[in-house]
Amino acid sequence: MKGIFAIVLALLATLCQAKGAVCPPWTPQRADNEINQLQQQLRHWDNAYYQQGSSQIADTDYDSLQLRLTQWLHCFRTAALDDEPHLPSGGEQLHPVAHTGVKKLPNKLAVAYWMQSRDDLWVQPKVDGVAVTLVYRHGKLVSLISRGDGLRGEEWLKKAAGIPAIPLTIESKQNEVVLQGELFLMMNGHYQARAGGKNARAQVAGAMMSKQTSPLLPHIGVFIWGWPDGPADMAAQLHQLTQWGFGLAGEWSKSVKDEEDVAGWRERWFRAPLPFVTDGVVIHQASRPAGKNWLPGEGHWAAAWKYQPPEASTEVLSVNFSIGRTGKISVVLNLQPVQLDDKTVRRVNLGSLRSWREHDIIAGDQITISLAGQGIPRLERVIWRVKERHYPLIPDEERFTPTSCYYLEAECQRQLLARLSWLSQKSVLNIPGVQRSTWLRLLEIPEMAHLFSWLTLSVEQIAAAAGISPARAQQLWHSFNLTRQQPLRRWIAALGLPLPRKALNALTDKNWDTLLQRDAQTWQTLPGVGKVSAQRIVHQLQDEHLRRLITFLQQQNIPAIPSVLGVRVIKNRQAETETQRQ
Repeated sequence: MKGIFAIVLALLATLCQAKGAVCPPWTPQRADNEINQLQQQLRHWDNAYYQQGSSQIADTDYDSLQLRLTQWLHCFRTAALDDEPHLPSGGEQLHPVAHTGVKKLPNKLAVAYWMQSRDDLWVQPKVDGVAVTLVYRHGKLVSLISRGDGLRGEEWLKKAAGIPAIPLTIESKQNEVVLQGELFLMMNGHYQARAGGKNARAQVAGAMMSKQTSPLLPHIGVFIWGWPDGPADMAAQLHQLTQWGFGLAGEWSKSVKDEEDVAGWRERWFRAPLPFVTDGVVIHQASRPAGKNWLPGEGHWAAAWKYQPPEASTEVLSVNFSIGRTGKISVVLNLQPVQLDDKTVRRVNLGSLRSWREHDIIAGDQITISLAGQGIPRLERVIWRVKERHYPLIPDEERFTPTSCYYLEAECQRQLLARLSWLSQKSVLNIPGVQRSTWLRLLEIPEMAHLFSWLTLSVEQIAAAAGISPARAQQLWHSFNLTRQQPLRRWIAALGLPLPRKALNALTDKNWDTLLQRDAQTWQTLPGVGKVSAQRIVHQLQDEHLRRLITFLQQQNIPAIPSVLGVRVIKNRQAETETQRQ
């Protein structure tokens, strides 16, 4: 077991998860509208699921929206909190023992804390199915009740005869035996890590709620996870269940001493072939109250540690528009942080403005994301849109082009910053240690007027930028001057001309005049340059702002010829020495 420090961390993690997102800045009227809309939709889904056996939304999405409703209720209706799922009232059959549900633990530290004061603990796979109560009187099955609201449910006894996995009789001298368990879709070597949930729970629910006899019934199994008034000794309980024909419980129940044992079984079952779909593990304490004292939501003797789903739902906090060096506008969604695998996701790139408009996402909406290749967050779907919709101010698409924002003009900082970040890369001008944050600081000083203004900055001017020390300014000044040694093709890349790498490497031009004399046909002689791209290059080189930048580079003797370069290197060293003396 972990010590006090681990317990404190576990408590903090649990409290943070329970508290969730910050309350939205809504007026009371808007809060009422948003809450009522979500409540109505959840009730619609509840009715479809519990009364018709139809699952119209993924379980993880439903749970996420239920949590969101709970958070809103905590924020705006604390006096009349009602954060439980709205279960149908059609179930009339009273459970002999109430279904309590299980507490959900967010991580291994929380598991350690929960286990701290308990002993005689057992772990089982959390079978993903439909919870039921089985009632045997004098050894005969007399009732099969759906979970319902935990106190009452639907009577499914007629369906039991079509499910071979449910014994219709057991050998028992007891007047009444009450068992609780899970009806599940039987699998042959199901790998949870690969195949996921496969909508198994909804299929079982549909088969049980259907008025017709479903062909799925023979393929439904039963996993008994609760014998409320059974033997206090768990081993004896499991043995008896096996004798009655409920062997899965004995086969898949393991004694555990600490959270490491639980984590080991959880990981093993996640990757091993199983006869059912699972969504985590459940830890049971052998000691428990008498069945007559069980109440919904108060099952403190069992807790679940669910698997991290391949997808996660979260709230959009804001919509940001980023502008790339070519003027392309991309949409980034800032999110309520959510954990996916070992990554905390705070934003997701939605792509183009067109994609954003098609998805129709604004702050307050609920989305589901996953991790694509190399762990990159990806939008899967929108699961809820707030009723009152306030759209952010969208950048002017006509304002930003491949030839815009070479100079620091109104609205140009984002594109110019992208251009600067591009040219400092190793494959372009190779300015080590210069990142986006560095350029952002430098753009605050008055001398940074255009894309190449940094070439003429003095050490003192660089040091005037916030967050840049004199020593760091000296390093930057030296790195900036070293770029003068770079060949013409790298400066062409720094300008952002749409030349593929093969074409740049094959370019034999040594100065800007020769380059500017090229027409579309001569550009097409380079590898990878077609007719369209050649015309695009010619058009871009005719841009007035780009021409001014080329003139500036020529005035700076860039690219430097060897003789000029030698003189400049000497002057740079002299200036550097003089600065160090000062």
